[in-house]
Amino acid sequence: SLGVLSMALLTWRIFLLLKVSWKKYTRRLPKFTPAWIKNVSLHLLLYLFMWAVPIAGFLLSNSFRPDNVKFFGLLLPDLFPQNKAMVDVGRSLHFWLSYTFLAFILLHAIAQWKVVRANWRRLQNFLEVNR
Repeated sequence: SLGVLSMALLTWRIFLLLKVSWKKYTRRLPKFTPAWIKNVSLHLLLYLFMWAVPIAGFLLSNSFRPDNVKFFGLLLPDLFPQNKAMVDVGRSLHFWLSYTFLAFILLHAIAQWKVVRANWRRLQNFLEVNR
C-alpha cells in the first residue's frame, strides 16, 4: 500500500517538475556548466531510482502471485503476468536497485553536506530544548 501511494505521489511530482521545468527552460535556456550537468544528472538518477524500485517490487509481487498488490485493501490490476521465472529477476532487481538507490542518496547527502550538517545541528538543538 505504501509503495503504491509513493508511486502515485511520485508520478504526480514528476509531472509537476516537468511542467515547471518546461515553463522555466522555454523562457530561458540554462547555462550548461559542468556543475549544472552534474546536479541535473544526480537528481534525474534519484528520481529514476525512486520510480524503478517500486516498479521492481510490483514485478516481484505480480510474478509471484497474481492479485497480490493491494492499495489499503483495494485490489489493483496486475501490471505484470504471473511468471515463476520472473520471480528471481524481480527479487534481484528490487534488491540491487534499492541498494544502488541508497548509494545515490548517500552521494546526494555528500554533495549537500553543508545542508546535512546544518539540519543535524538544528535537530540537536531542537532535542536539547525539548528535553
